[in-house]
Amino acid sequence: MTSVTVNINSIDKVKRFVSAITSFDNDFDLVCDRYVIDAKSIMGIFSLDLSKNLTLNIQKDDNLDAVLAAIDEFIVK
Repeated sequence: MTSVTVNINSIDKVKRFVSAITSFDNDFDLVCDRYVIDAKSIMGIFSLDLSKNLTLNIQKDDNLDAVLAAIDEFIVK
């Protein structure tokens, strides 16, 4: 499992983020405080506090480089 910090603080960013990760077969979880949701769920993401940075857990490390490249604009550096 790999974890990265992401920022998806607008409606447009949420749509682009979900679109980017749904093309991968991996399981993705977004963590905010004590809440963990499926990162492929737009409704789930909107239940989180998007003003905060979120932790994205990528469950499988298959094609990790491609996943990280697809979500590069959302990763907090």
